[in-house]
Amino acid sequence: QVEGSTVAEVLYAVFAELPALRGYVLDDQGAVRTHVVIFVDGTSLRDRKQLSDSVRPESEIFVMQALSGG
Repeated sequence: QVEGSTVAEVLYAVFAELPALRGYVLDDQGAVRTHVVIFVDGTSLRDRKQLSDSVRPESEIFVMQALSGG
C-alpha cells in the first residue's frame, strides 16, 4: 500500500520501492505503455499521459498487460 491522490503519485511511490517496474508500465515520456491497462476501482484509466485520474485512500489500482491479437 502506498499513498497518493492521483494515479501518478501512487505509481511513482511504487516505483520508488520497485524501480524496475517503471519501464514495464510507462514509456520514455511517462505515459502508460500501449499494451498496458490500468484500472482504478474497476474503471479504466482516462488520462494515460499525465496520469491525473484521482484516487481515494481506499482505492484499488490494478495494472495489467493488455491482450491483443486474434
